Amino acid sequence: MNEQKNIGLWIRVSTELQVQGDSPEHHEKRARLYAEAKGWNVISVYRLDAMSGKSIMDYPETKRMLKDIKSGVISGIIFSKLARLARNTKELLEISELFRNSNADLISLAESIDTSTPAGRLFYTMIAAMAQWEREEIADRVAASVPIRAKMGKPLGGAASFGFKWEGKELMIEEKEAPIRKLMYELFIKIKRRKAVAAELNKLGYRTRNGSQFTDSTVTRLLRDTSAKGLRRANYTKSLGENKRWVKKPTEDWVMLPCPAIVSEDVWNECNQILDQQERKIVKPGPRVNHLLSGYIHCECGRKMYVYHTAPVFVCKTCKTKIATADIDEIYHAQLKSFLLTDSNSNDFIKQSNSILQEKESLLNSTRNEHIRIKKEMDELLSMRLSGELSKEIFPSHYKPLEQQYHQLDAQLPELEAEVDFLKIQALSSDTILEEAKDLYNGWNNLEFDDKRSVIETITEKITIGKQDITVALAYMPTPTNLFMQNVGKGHQFV
Repeated sequence: MNEQKNIGLWIRVSTELQVQGDSPEHHEKRARLYAEAKGWNVISVYRLDAMSGKSIMDYPETKRMLKDIKSGVISGIIFSKLARLARNTKELLEISELFRNSNADLISLAESIDTSTPAGRLFYTMIAAMAQWEREEIADRVAASVPIRAKMGKPLGGAASFGFKWEGKELMIEEKEAPIRKLMYELFIKIKRRKAVAAELNKLGYRTRNGSQFTDSTVTRLLRDTSAKGLRRANYTKSLGENKRWVKKPTEDWVMLPCPAIVSEDVWNECNQILDQQERKIVKPGPRVNHLLSGYIHCECGRKMYVYHTAPVFVCKTCKTKIATADIDEIYHAQLKSFLLTDSNSNDFIKQSNSILQEKESLLNSTRNEHIRIKKEMDELLSMRLSGELSKEIFPSHYKPLEQQYHQLDAQLPELEAEVDFLKIQALSSDTILEEAKDLYNGWNNLEFDDKRSVIETITEKITIGKQDITVALAYMPTPTNLFMQNVGKGHQFV
């Protein structure tokens, strides 16, 4: 049974396509029928008639759609194809990442992408990889230029350290901030406590450049910064990624450049020796322990089972049911083999699915061709009437039957398209699990932890631990006989 969910329809058709008869109404009807087949509720339609797809992020309808996704009003959108959503690759990646973070689905009918299915979820993986690749490409190009610019003494971007300012390409003393920076060193030598120094600066009425109060982390960063003693470091840090921390590069990559000093080298060294002594006393916590099947293990009583303390055992606190993490990992591996490789019905399923899909696609193509032929014949009759070749009395008897048939086919096309869309996406989802993952069993032990976890999240529903048996529920394949009709709403039939 498909999950009941609220979705929106994204309708954007260019002026040129509307002239050619590819109307917004056609796209909307096709999308509504797909939603109906899935048992989803359409609660909002986002219309961008005759709007360019070059950049869509500033359109009011785009902002409304993204707001609805973030707030949970809808949990997915259906659109005719990716080009109708966004032609700008950067914006497509941004939208896809936002949808993934919001646990929302993208359904592209032309490309047979439905991220509510196992195969469709691979689209998010691909999009994430593309986005990461693009970020890394940009980062590599920037990183290659940074050491060169640093050695030339050019600014590398970002604001000057507190107490300094950039004047053109020169780092100069900021007269209002430098005395506060100097006082910070003097207070630390006297107090030797970073939080106490921050509190004293705040008590005296001093604030950071953006008007915030000083904190112990701000004090630490500024005390460590060598620019205060007249030696500016460049090319010495790098980011681990978007929204991740910055780390120091190897010292041989650093570029040290002279700059005006705020305190003497002796004062700077004294403060940093105190910091070194304090930090050597800090014991850092050990690494977190992660377990491959965490979150999927349930007791037969219905409660989730967790690994407590350091023992590698999943435990139900209510029933006291236990299973070692190594044992359930091995059982899951064996079940994976059965799921992927020994299903005797898989080949028959694929053949039957393909046969049904080919029949429907053949009917769709035939209907499209007839739709085009009739339109041409109608245009010819109209041209003959305008030129006087057909009289006013004879024209209706030839034109009206064609017009009626044209409108009937016009109404039938989105229904057929929706049926083909549904069958194609369902077949692709099953085909992906059967074909793309066939080598998982043999190569399982060679996969990285994160890769194994990604596979588990894609195809695993639930693992139930009982007193006598263990049930591993993996994503199953629907029977193709009723792939579409079993999901269509009551009162509607497809030809």
